[in-house]
Amino acid sequence: MTAERARTVLRTIPAPDGVIAERRRQTADLISDVARLDIEIKVIKAGTRLAVKATKTSLVELHSVGPIVAALVLGHSGDVTRFASRHHYASYDGTAPLEASSGPKTRHRLNTCGNRQLNQAMHMIAITQIRNDTPGRAYYHRKIDEGKTKKEALRALKRRVSDAVYRQLLVDAQRTRT
Repeated sequence: MTAERARTVLRTIPAPDGVIAERRRQTADLISDVARLDIEIKVIKAGTRLAVKATKTSLVELHSVGPIVAALVLGHSGDVTRFASRHHYASYDGTAPLEASSGPKTRHRLNTCGNRQLNQAMHMIAITQIRNDTPGRAYYHRKIDEGKTKKEALRALKRRVSDAVYRQLLVDAQRTRT
């Protein structure tokens, strides 16, 4: 519901006594706050888009990476050359799975270490790729067909996304150095 729609609905509510009138007044104040915050969010998103565009990053070329997710990744990754390899980057962003094998069964579990906000960005990219017809979705379904659970397949896709993000960040770093 938008703030305008909420105002319209609020106008239809009668105020026969002082209690309901006060509730309407407080609700109108809250709606005004929501409208103000909506405007602030639009301004922040526009500023973020401009900032990401100014960096000339190639991250936005990856499927499911828009300016907001790119800003999250750029902000939390910093200088990507500080990571010796894609494996170190995956460990930093929490997409490198931890082995949890028992007996002959080899399993990996969720890595709860690493930068959780960067991990959330990888998660958003992976979920969006699964939702749309992308190579990421095909990879996810292939993992499920191999006998992985949905969570395991998602973890594998997140790691693959992390590797792709790392490659793009390296490309950007090399381009800015030359």
